[in-house]
Amino acid sequence: MAEFKYCRNCGKQLEPGARVCMGCGVPVGTGHRYCWNCGSGTDEEAVVCVACGVGLVPKSGRPPERAAAQPGAKSKVAAGLLGIFLGWLGIHNFYLGFTSKAVTQLILGILGIVTFGVTTWISGIWGFVEGILALTGGIPADAEGKPLAD
Repeated sequence: MAEFKYCRNCGKQLEPGARVCMGCGVPVGTGHRYCWNCGSGTDEEAVVCVACGVGLVPKSGRPPERAAAQPGAKSKVAAGLLGIFLGWLGIHNFYLGFTSKAVTQLILGILGIVTFGVTTWISGIWGFVEGILALTGGIPADAEGKPLAD
């Protein structure tokens, strides 16, 4: 899931980089009635969009156990520990497939050399928080929408 293309709440197409849907005013990623990839209507508890096949996170926020245990699923614990210990370099986001976010954290981490560590601290706190979120289920899926395994 590189970036949301459609609002999950109203189904309207989103502007690239938008943080709020201009159609309904909710934060991007909020809602469960439409597919983030193609904009088709979905069941609120659907794990996969039947129109385009992309992975969805159901309204309960917790995919069924059988979906979490699928082969090749990324580990929630690995993502969390990478975020906590190497988050300032974006390693956990590279692991989960969120490449653009990972590159941003990597650049901020390295820029600490010229900013006397300020950007490294910012990136480190960001990574630490995402590591905790991954461990607690706040980040339920990888970039492809596949649920993280316990």
